[in-house]
Amino acid sequence: MSKLEKIIEELPEEMFLKADGYDDAIIGYDCNSHRLIYSQSKIITILCREMNEEDALDFYYYNIVGSYVGEKTPIFCVD
Repeated sequence: MSKLEKIIEELPEEMFLKADGYDDAIIGYDCNSHRLIYSQSKIITILCREMNEEDALDFYYYNIVGSYVGEKTPIFCVD
């Protein structure tokens, strides 16, 4: 069972916003705001499957961390 599946099973009534394509980078959720928490290093690893590290970092900071989609915007943890 994935981390996301465990979280949804634990909190079935909560609505979580996901960063599409990065489920493997989920490391938990914030118990106060019920926002998903993603690992920066795991997202970079996923991005590096398709691009070099420099481009992955640029994409991460501009398109992922730089996105705000409301109060349930996921948290991105530097790990």
